[in-house]
Parts: sequence; C-alpha cells; structure tokens
Amino acid sequence: MSANIDTKLRGPGAYALAREVLEAMEAHQVWPTPVNFELWTYFVAEPDSELGREITRLISVGEAFTDNLADELAAAYLPKAKLTEQIRDAGDALSKELISVSRAIESAQKSSEAYGQTLASASTSLAADREPQELKAMVDTLALATKRVQRENKSLEKRLAESTTEVARLREHLEQVRRDATTDGLTQLANRKAFDEELERACAEADADGQTVTLAVIDIDHFKNFNDTWGHQTGDQVIRYVASVIGRVGAPPRFAARYGGEEFALIFPRETADVAALVLEEIRDEVSSRILKRRSTNDDLGAVTVSAGVAQLRRGESAHSLMERSDTALYASKRSGRNLVTNAEIVADAA
Repeated sequence: MSANIDTKLRGPGAYALAREVLEAMEAHQVWPTPVNFELWTYFVAEPDSELGREITRLISVGEAFTDNLADELAAAYLPKAKLTEQIRDAGDALSKELISVSRAIESAQKSSEAYGQTLASASTSLAADREPQELKAMVDTLALATKRVQRENKSLEKRLAESTTEVARLREHLEQVRRDATTDGLTQLANRKAFDEELERACAEADADGQTVTLAVIDIDHFKNFNDTWGHQTGDQVIRYVASVIGRVGAPPRFAARYGGEEFALIFPRETADVAALVLEEIRDEVSSRILKRRSTNDDLGAVTVSAGVAQLRRGESAHSLMERSDTALYASKRSGRNLVTNAEIVADAA
C-alpha cells in the first residue's frame, strides 16, 4: 500500500478505517477477500485517487465487483501488482530473447556440421585419382558450402549483437523496476520496504565486523496543522522540502528514506550517535531557516521545524530494537517541546 494508507492503518484510526471499509464492501455486496479489501481501503481512504475514481465510476454504472474485475484493478492500480506485472513482462521478453538466440546458435551448429561433412567427403574424393571435370565440380561444391557457412556466421554474429543490445535494455528495464519498487514516489528517497531491508543488512554487517551503525528518525513538527490549514497538496510540498534537505545530507554511504507519512529515517554506517546528532542539528537548523510559501497562492506558510531521535547499535542488538530506541528518543524530543534532537543514550542515562 502507499505510505499514507500504510500509516493510517498503523495509527489510532486504523480500526475505524477498517470497519468503514468492510461496511462499504458489504453495502455493495463485495466479498472481503484480501485483494478486495486492499482495493476498497484505497477507495475509502483516498476516494479522489485514480483507483478511488475508477471504483466510483464502476459503482455508478452498476458494475458487478467480480474476482476478475478485482484482479484487473489490482494489476492496473496497486503498486505490488503493477510491479509483479512489470517483472513478469520483462522475464517473458528475456525468455523469448534467449530462445531466439538458442535457435540461431543451433542453426549455425547444424550448418557447421554439414560443412564438416562436405569437407570430409571432399577429402575422401581427393584421395583417389579424379578427372579435371570432377575436381572442378568438387571445388564448386566446396565454394558454395563455404559461402553458405559464411552467411550463417554473419547472420549469427548479427543476431548475437542484437541480442546483446536487447538483453542490456531488459537489464536496464529491470533495474528501473527495482528502483521504482524501492523509491518513494513523492520524495524520491528510499521507501519503507527499502529502508527495512537496508537497516537489517547494515545491523548484520556492523555486528559481524565489530563496527558501529547509527539510526536517526526524523519527524515534521505539527504536520497535521499544515494539512488541515492548507490542504494535502501543500502538505506534500512541505514533505518534499524536508526530504530534499535530508536526502542531500543523507547521500551515500548514508541511507535516507521516507519511513511513512511525515516521518523519515537516516542510517549512518560506521558513524557514532554523537556524530549523527551533529548532522541532525544541521538538518534541523537548515529546515527551520527558511520561510516557506504556498506555490499556488504565494501565501506565507511560516517556518517548518523537525524533531529527531538518534540511537547507536549495541553489540548483538536487533534492527527492531534499534528502531524502537530511536523512536523513543524522537518522542522525547516531541515531549520536550519539539524542534530538538535527542540521543537515545542520554535518554537511557537520564532514566
């Protein structure tokens, strides 16, 4: 699901949203299958989205919500289904390309075998005394066979060159699909899925090498007020602005991600919490230093501030535990007045 819906389903209104979805499905006689539930969650939570408008249209024309229709909608609108479709299409194209190349190679092999047999026959014939006319015929046969093999080889070379180009194109396409699957569409930072995988990998690597890794969680302060006052489009503008600052500071080897909604995460490989806290102070200062204006009306939005929590991996600690301690530090920043950076170790010492 999208980051916004995923956040709603993990927040205080999750059960109310789920009940609303089930009531809507029951009212329209839609079976509560997993695919249908996901589709109708989008419809109820984001009725103005492309999927929401399409379901509204289908309801207005009295379209029966069959399993086939649900599958078609999922393939067209749900991110996971669209990704699966893209991967399957690329895989099918690659399979066809390999079959085509295999046939071209097989044809060239048969041509080479036939040419070998022709040479062997000529060698046997030359061992005996032959009339000039017979020798000429034999040479003509060898010349024709040679030209045939040359044509086959040129054809194979051309086909292999074309195949190399096509496979490179398919590889790039699959790489783009992979990037799309791990990138947040709004901010172009890594998404939640990519972050979860990278945090697990970074923690395992740090634990194996005896190195350190630090995790920071960053949240936009009073973000709900922006949405309620100025609307979601302006809220998206704020998210993109904060993401641009975090993304620049979090360039590789650091790892910046949109964790969900207005929350971000930064992984600092081989950096301590003290160093990360200084970086977060830079982010906090830069974000709050600008007065934002609404693009559509040029209205003054005021300053945006962020709160952050940072924690350093302990020996043998899990990624889940590190995330919890970073969150605890973030909430300490929120409770202390916001626009702050809190180190989890300081929170632990104070406790």
